[in-house]
Amino acid sequence: MAAKAKQAETESEGEPEEGEQQPAKKRKFTLPSRKVMIIAGAGLLVVAGGGIGGYLFLFKSHHETPAQAAAKPAFFVDMPDVLVNLSNAGSDRTQYLKVKIVLEVPDKGLVEHIKPLMPRVMDAFQTYLRELRPTDLDGSAGLYRLKEELTRRVNAAIAPSHITAVLFKEIIVQ
Repeated sequence: MAAKAKQAETESEGEPEEGEQQPAKKRKFTLPSRKVMIIAGAGLLVVAGGGIGGYLFLFKSHHETPAQAAAKPAFFVDMPDVLVNLSNAGSDRTQYLKVKIVLEVPDKGLVEHIKPLMPRVMDAFQTYLRELRPTDLDGSAGLYRLKEELTRRVNAAIAPSHITAVLFKEIIVQ
């Protein structure tokens, strides 16, 4: 009989009787799942990292130290004028190239190292420039290629030292 009484109690607790009002159900706050928390944490880290990176990119570059802002002085070596006839592909008219060049070197000691090697540098210039065609010098791209090739050849001639750049003072194609 005790079992029947217990069963009657549980039935009466679960369902309200006809005269009683049903109590409002309360929603409990449940924590998000572990997967959702990991994704949210990773998203927060990405946003924070992007903000820090943006700050450093935009504002740190303006606050350079004086040591970074100071540039090393460059030294220059004048080369003798070079006058060569350009390679022509069967045309009757011979065209000439006259170039005045200056070598930019990173330190003063290298200037004295290059002067005894000047015949080797001039030979590298002459052999390369005589094979050029007038179309090789067309436009700024042609002059840029010429500058890069001459720089490479000077560096090969004075190895293990190297120059910074070949600078043109004057270029005439006639």
